[in-house]
Parts: sequence; structure tokens; C-alpha cells
Amino acid sequence: MTTEIDVLVLGGAGVDTIVHVPQLPLPYADCYMVPAIERRAAQSGDFVALAVSALGLRTHHIDVLGDDHEGELVRALHREWDIPLTEVPAPAGTKRAVNLVDPQGRRLSLYDDSRKRDEDRLPDELVRALAAKSRHAHVSITHPCAEAIPALRESGVTISTDLHNWDGVGSFQEPFAYQADVVFVSTTALAKPEETLRQIAERGRAQVVVGTAGADGCYLLADGTVTHVPAVPPTAPVVDSNGAGDAFAAGFLLGWLSGETPLRSALYGSIAGAFACTVPATRTDCVDRAGLLARAAELEAELGAAAASAGPA
Repeated sequence: MTTEIDVLVLGGAGVDTIVHVPQLPLPYADCYMVPAIERRAAQSGDFVALAVSALGLRTHHIDVLGDDHEGELVRALHREWDIPLTEVPAPAGTKRAVNLVDPQGRRLSLYDDSRKRDEDRLPDELVRALAAKSRHAHVSITHPCAEAIPALRESGVTISTDLHNWDGVGSFQEPFAYQADVVFVSTTALAKPEETLRQIAERGRAQVVVGTAGADGCYLLADGTVTHVPAVPPTAPVVDSNGAGDAFAAGFLLGWLSGETPLRSALYGSIAGAFACTVPATRTDCVDRAGLLARAAELEAELGAAAASAGPA
């Protein structure tokens, strides 16, 4: 089958207002003096689209957008990065959020839930038409993407999703968790991460499940085995974790779609995620394919040298 799109990204387009705060959680006070408050396009789906495009994968993004200033910021971002964007009108307006970022780069996001309307839909015929030209679809857990999953499944494309801070119990994420072939989930809210990874695989159709754990690396479930993959040291100071999970997903998909093993794909994801942590929240920048592959070769050479110096066991 001839395809024009490597990764079709559904949902997750929006605008964030970035507020740098002295600490998280933020103690109550009448006021705080903070650095410049900035607004920029790039919510989760935007970040994934940018990251996979930077890695040389042909990318297309589809979501609901409002006829408002925030929508224009999203459109401008996609024009800047030369990423095709299919937009479906959203009368309630473009998705938006406020991100509080502390000096260590940790983030607290406040999402404006008023932008969601039950009647919003990504038309099935449009989803099917784009899927027919795609190798893979990455589905954000934002409204109204759940309703698009059946059309994707019918088209035959493989699907990935990121459940973010799912607790393993809430029902909202279940249609995504159990219908995707590759599932990413943060371990932040998981009481028993390995059990949740296995739950996703056993109840759904996932071939690979990845539990991302920040500075602790990630936990990879593939072929029935859970493997801990250490974090990759960043090559510059860590300033912000915003977009790190999206970058990890993009790096992993580069490996997975290239036929690499799940373990090597996780290495690619770790490299991309580490790079994202060195980029301030007010900027959009992603590692490119050459940079990622060079870093992978460098890390493998270091491991080889360490093993050689250690000698026989």
C-alpha cells in the first residue's frame, strides 16, 4: 500500500500559558511576582507532531480548532514547522491551559474544560480518508478523539496513544488504553506500575506498553517481559519537563516504525525525552534524526567501552 503520511496525529492541538513559579505545590499567598508570563501553541498533540516531523517522519495533524486567536497560534506553529494541519471547526474555541513550571522544570497543568462540547466530532469519513494514506496513527486522549478510534481500527493502521497520568482505574482513558497497539503511560499515578502495564496488554491489543518514569527511565513491557530502561543523561541542564513525554513517544515511534526492537525504540524515546527537558517551556525545539542517532551511537560506544574495561564476569 502506498502511503503519503508516516504518522497521523489526532487531537491535542491547543495553547498553553506558561507561568514560572518559585515552587510546586505553590503555597497560598495574596500574590506572587513571577518572570514573564508567556503564551504559546504546542499542547500534547502539537508536540508529538513537531517531534515526529523533526525526526524525518511525514506527519499530518488533525483536530478541532476555534476561529479565535488561540486557533491562529496553532495554525501559525504548523505553518512554521511545515506540518499539514486539517482542522474541524470548534464553536466553543481552541483548547487552552495554564502551565505552572517550577525551578526544577516540574509542571502542573490546568486545563480549561469549558472548550469541550459533546457535539464536537472528527468526521468519520475524514478520519478514514487520512488513515487510508497513513502508516500509523497517534491518538491524543483529548476530546473528541475517542470517537475516531473505530474508524481508525477499520482502516487497518496501527495506533499508539499516551495515557499521561492515568491511575489505571479511571474509565475515560480506557477506550484509548485497550484499542492501541503501542501504549505510553506515566507511572506518576500508578500504585503498581508493572501490574497496570500487564493489565493494558491483557485487556487490550497492545503489542508494547511503556511506563515512563522521568529521571528513573521507563518500564517496557514487550513479549510478556517487563524491562527497566535507565534514563538517558541530558546533554544540557534540565530546565523544563514540558513535552518530554510527547518527545519520548515520537522517538519510540521512529524506532518502532523503522523495524527496531522495542528496547532500541525505548532508547530512541529516552534520547528524545532527555533533549526535550533541556528546552524552556516558552520555546519549541526537538531533536532531529541525525542528532538522535548520533547520541544513540555515542551511548552504545560508552556502554561497550565500560563492558570492555570491566572484563569477563
